[in-house]
Amino acid sequence: MPEANGHEMARGIDYERLYRYRHRRVYPDARIAVWNEIAPYIYEQMGCPDRVIDPAAGWGEFINAVPAPERWLIDAVDFPEHHRDPKVKAIIADIREVDLPEAYFGGVFVSNFLEHLATPDDVADFLVRMRTVIEPGGRIVVMGPNFKYASKQYFDFADHVLALTHITVLEHLSAAGFEVESVIPRFLPYSFNGALPAWPFMTRMYLKIPLSWRILGKQFLVIGRLPESAT
Repeated sequence: MPEANGHEMARGIDYERLYRYRHRRVYPDARIAVWNEIAPYIYEQMGCPDRVIDPAAGWGEFINAVPAPERWLIDAVDFPEHHRDPKVKAIIADIREVDLPEAYFGGVFVSNFLEHLATPDDVADFLVRMRTVIEPGGRIVVMGPNFKYASKQYFDFADHVLALTHITVLEHLSAAGFEVESVIPRFLPYSFNGALPAWPFMTRMYLKIPLSWRILGKQFLVIGRLPESAT
């Protein structure tokens, strides 16, 4: 076996380096300003619950901006250089290993995460886990790149594994025991490096004009609800 030149063999992607490179042309303040517009919109789609969790929060722009009384952030990677609202309960750990209260959260936001999982069974396991932490009547909002409309760029990201569409996610949510309330095949643009400038005013106007989603939108937004009778 060849020697490793004195360096330990890497075990998986270094996400901190990856995201630093990927977002090198997007200023953090611009991302925060844009999410300050997106988060309240998504919060309304959730039904404005008291307790919201983001189980794969990344830099935490959504959970910082969402106007819920209680907010939880989970992520396997810590990004200490990014501002975190001290009122947000933060847990740095793999979501599969975190001990969370059952039937507790009124809203779960999953953004750009499922496509990173290795298999459809991993997606199923994750959604079933989320089902256990949502209170009856609570909602899960799933957003991510839609392979149906972004196939040319989809695998330009080193950590994209599964090709998902809004229909795939609809089926996954149904199989996990959720009632699908809303499916928007084309919602946000594919990335912050896309055609829509990362300006809060432009984002605010974009969210008010669904017709523009059909032109620029390459990410789906699917909303599921846990039935009141769920056990």
